[in-house]
Formats: sequence, C-alpha cells, structure tokens
Amino acid sequence: MLSSVTIALDAMSGDHGPETTVAAAVSALNSHSDLKMVLVGDEAILTPLLKNKSHERLSVQHASEIVTMEDSAAQAMRTKKDSSMRVAINLVHNGTAHACVSCGNTGALMGTAKFVLKTLPGIDRPAICTSIPNVHGPVQMLDLGANVDCTPAQLFQFAIMGSALASVVGAKASPRVGLLNIGSEDIKGNELVKEADALLQDAQINYIGFVEGDQIYLGEADVVVTDGFVGNVALKASEGVASLIRSFLREEFTRTPLSKLMALLAKPVLNRIKGRIDPRSYNGASLLGLKGLVIKSHGSADALAIENAINVARLEAKEDLVAVISSTTASMLKSESKSESEVQAS
Repeated sequence: MLSSVTIALDAMSGDHGPETTVAAAVSALNSHSDLKMVLVGDEAILTPLLKNKSHERLSVQHASEIVTMEDSAAQAMRTKKDSSMRVAINLVHNGTAHACVSCGNTGALMGTAKFVLKTLPGIDRPAICTSIPNVHGPVQMLDLGANVDCTPAQLFQFAIMGSALASVVGAKASPRVGLLNIGSEDIKGNELVKEADALLQDAQINYIGFVEGDQIYLGEADVVVTDGFVGNVALKASEGVASLIRSFLREEFTRTPLSKLMALLAKPVLNRIKGRIDPRSYNGASLLGLKGLVIKSHGSADALAIENAINVARLEAKEDLVAVISSTTASMLKSESKSESEVQAS
C-alpha cells in the first residue's frame, strides 16, 4: 500500500468552474494527510483562487487549453495537446501523479486516456464503472457507456475487472459477479449474454449467473456486468427515478399545513435517507482497463461530489488497483490458455 498518493485534478473541467474544483481539492487535502494534489489548468486563473488557501501539499501545473463538452475525442487529442485534461493524464503517464480526476467530456477523457496510457494486456477496451447504492451497500456496475457494442469476450473482461475493483474498494474476498439480463433462466437473453455467460461459468471468480434489473438494488450481486448501451440506460433511468421520488416527497410534504408539520417531524429520517441515496456520495466513475488510474466525475458535480471522486482515486491508488487488475487478468488468460491446450491435447 502506498504511503502517499498524488492526484492530478483537471481543475478547468466541470459546469461550476475552477472555484469548485479548487475547493474540492483543498477539502480533500484537509481530510487526508497522505494526499498530495496537483491542480492542472491556467495558472492565471488558478493562482488567485488559491489566495488564503495555500497548502504545502498542493501545487499547480499550467495548461493553456480546455477541452469543452462540444469537443469530440478526436478533436481533443489532435488539436488540444496542452489541455488541462491531457496534461493531467500525462502526469499519470510519466509517474508524477498516481491518478487523474476530471469532470470533463467523457468521450474525450476516455479517448485521450486510452491514447496516452494504453490498455492493459488482455483488455480489449476500457470500461466505465461506478458504485450504485443498494440495500446492502454499494454495487459496482460496468460498463456505463464507454462501449455501446460489446463482444462476449469483452463482457468477460469487464467481469474480471469489476471483480478486482470490488475486492479492492469493497474489501470483499470473493465479490459476487452477475451478468445483467432480462431473466435469470438460462433460456432468457440474447446471444451476447448467453455466450458471455458460457465464458464466465469457467472463470476463476465468484460468478453467480444472470441478474435482473431490480436485483441491482436488492443486494443480489456485488458487481453487475453489462454492455455500455444497457448500462448507461439503466444508470440514467435510476437517476431519473431517484429524482422523481424526491420530487414526489417534496410535493406531498408541502401540500397542506399538516403535511408540513409531518415533514418537520420526519426530517431526521428523511435526511438519513437522502444521505444514503445522495448521488454526490457515489460520484467518481473508474475508467478500468488502462495502464493508469483515471476517474471521471460528473460534469455538474459540486465540491462535495468532486471530493468524493478524489477519494475514489486515492483509495484505488493506495490499493494499486491497476496492478491488481493486471495480475488478475494475466492469471485468467494463463488459465484459459492452459484449458484450451488441455482440450486440444485430449
């Protein structure tokens, strides 16, 4: 385990501007004595924001450009080589930082990170993974949008990476891994999930088979695997339902004077529920499968949410997640190759 972690923060990204990313960085430093932060962005903008917030474990790395939400991955890589996003990822590549955190354009971040850091041996494509609340605690779900179309082999790789992540961040010795499907029976699903299921049956992980959408939240699995199209739809639908419930509660508790009184009495309980499902507490999606740690924060994240993304990066760096995924994948590939050789010999 690392005794000290340095994180490069793309300070120019996010809807709320550098003021928010700077506040998040300072708060994270105050919470963790083993943390160092490098704010990446325009010095002329960042330096004044650090007035009265100077910190011995905080530094600034100048970057003259910004990747906007309208920039494509190709544009970001080709025309903005000195962007705060690219420079932050470069710091991970050259070993100056252990991880990068950015609130920027997801496509550009994934494309740039893959181009600069490359993928680990045995991994075809990186996947986006994040924690989602369920009745027993967070569940790791991937892919959430990086790969709209997947092969069975790639879903197999996602399962291996998700299992490794859950073992690190969730401290689970044998995380339960489920494959998202429209039913739990063997006959259900399309050819993609059926073929992926066949591959996972022989994997050296705790694969529990198919799980349905409702089981994501009922604690049936510690890791849920799906392609990026389905995963992104499921995530956005979940966020929409959460917003709907909050809206209904607010509407009903303000409908009459009596309901307002009931809301006041129920406030402690409501606050605890709000805290358990607060999306800010789950902010910070990992780009798994790269030769370096990159964490994607939501673009609309406030300081608290960005700080949580920094916390995710810190934990994964301290536990050396990249090495865990690399060794696990290498072991799986070796085992798979051995099995194929045995089959051919027989």
